[in-house]
Amino acid sequence: MTKPGADPPTEPLRANLTPADDRVRLSHWPPPQAGIVPRIQIGSRWWSVLWLLPLGVLLFLAGISLGLELRRMPAVQEFIARYPGTSSSSVILSYAGFPWWLRWQHFLNLFFLMFLVRSGLQILADHPRLYWNVHCTPGTEWLRFQREVPKDRLWTAKDDSVTLPGWIGLPGLRHSIGLARWWHFSFDLFWVANGLIFYLLLFLTPQWQRIVPLSWDVFPNAVSTLLQYLSLQFPPNEGWSRYNSLQQLAYFLTVFLAAPLALVTGLLQAPAIANRLAWLGPLGNRQVARSIHFLVLCWFIFFTVIHVTLVFLTGASANLNHMFAGMDGDSPKGWIFFGVMMIVLAMAWFWASPFTLRHSRLVQKAGAKLLGPFLSLGESLPPRVLYTEKDISPFFWPNGKLPRSEQFETLVREEFASYRLRIDGLVENSREFSLAELRGMPKQEQITNQFCIQGWSGIAKWGGVPMRHILELVRPKPEARYAAFYSFGEGAESGVYYDVHTMENLRHELTILAYEMNGAPLSVLHGAPLRLRCENELGFKQVKWIAAIEFLSDFTHLGAGQGGYNEDHEFFGYRAPI
Repeated sequence: MTKPGADPPTEPLRANLTPADDRVRLSHWPPPQAGIVPRIQIGSRWWSVLWLLPLGVLLFLAGISLGLELRRMPAVQEFIARYPGTSSSSVILSYAGFPWWLRWQHFLNLFFLMFLVRSGLQILADHPRLYWNVHCTPGTEWLRFQREVPKDRLWTAKDDSVTLPGWIGLPGLRHSIGLARWWHFSFDLFWVANGLIFYLLLFLTPQWQRIVPLSWDVFPNAVSTLLQYLSLQFPPNEGWSRYNSLQQLAYFLTVFLAAPLALVTGLLQAPAIANRLAWLGPLGNRQVARSIHFLVLCWFIFFTVIHVTLVFLTGASANLNHMFAGMDGDSPKGWIFFGVMMIVLAMAWFWASPFTLRHSRLVQKAGAKLLGPFLSLGESLPPRVLYTEKDISPFFWPNGKLPRSEQFETLVREEFASYRLRIDGLVENSREFSLAELRGMPKQEQITNQFCIQGWSGIAKWGGVPMRHILELVRPKPEARYAAFYSFGEGAESGVYYDVHTMENLRHELTILAYEMNGAPLSVLHGAPLRLRCENELGFKQVKWIAAIEFLSDFTHLGAGQGGYNEDHEFFGYRAPI
């Protein structure tokens, strides 16, 4: 597996690295696994979200009935006359209509959200459970679309992932989170950039007056507008020059609360950021952030459905002309522009998944190129130890493919008495250390929160040797820029599991080779005899069952050259601070 001109192949485990295809090979991918209809836990009972459909219809019909009855009451008629539905602070814009930049941003926002929603659901499908706690103990989630965790066999986090229909998820395969994340983060960047431009232009023009309430009477006017909609006597459509109060509040909440909240809760799922903000308590909890992130997604979907419905119920031709043709009246131009844009959206929708499966490596490399500076910045935000023993999770999800070699079985039977950690490559002193020797070195303990790429997290107390001490013993050469950690375990498609880290990561104060977990010897399930703890990266880079460490000047000659087994085979990102 060594390319010409690469580092000398001093590490024997290099020979056991496996090549990887540049596209998804279904024959080598985890088999499909159906989930269940999403369920919500209320009290001690689980309820299918399908109950929301008849409940929603009943509430809708009840709302209309109530609205019709209320409209007959003199007091309500007087209330609507006093508050007709438009705030007293709402003025007709001196420049009526929707300027070209607003119309284009409307389309781009919808285009970007389409990719964000599909890829976001694909990411959620890799750990299809949402929690309000930090420890992700099975049974404590408030929403899931996977069955209960089996109690009669080992069930890893990867086993828990489910398949989404290809027309919903992006790319739609089970455990395709690596590819979904490239789409999600890339379009996050586009969406945020589009949003910043929108904010700037909004306040440089009179358009901000459409969606920013300036008087408290916006609330009674919004109630009045809702009553008029429910009673099927719609208020006048003045969207060309101003919005009614209900529209104002809905747009204001979406633009100035939901959108920033989506960005903040996304960033709070990054290891370095969330660990540094653990002092915030629940607000700095990754699982709380995941849950709020999902609820914001639900709001965007709900807002879009209601928005589109009212566009067609309150005068489709006029509304489409406003938003797509930039003109008032009943011209067919709005329908034409709308039709063209819907065709573009549909083509992108059905193109994205097949393209991703055929050109997976291209998607990975393009995403890494686009996001590289931001991922590098994320790595430079070192986490802090902010947890105590009372924070330790009662459950810690297992993951990874357990080693099955006879060599490892022998080590387990003898309690790792003959284990030797081999360190070679670009070092002054190639060394081998027994577990007893490692235990005799300076020990560091830390209580940190592990963030799995799949979405779960868990706090544990780790004890082990600081990598800084190991570096002092082996003395890496000046040209050594990386270290490859080789595992006794195999990857999903066979071949040695490995991952590469930068020297900066290895020198970090919280990077250790752990041989203890929660004050006890590390179990085989969680990586014995030795596992890496590098707290500013996601869990897949915390290599378990470490067999050897090799220092390198470059890693492009290892495996498929992407910096790790999951990076090679499942198209994860080499840099993984979020």
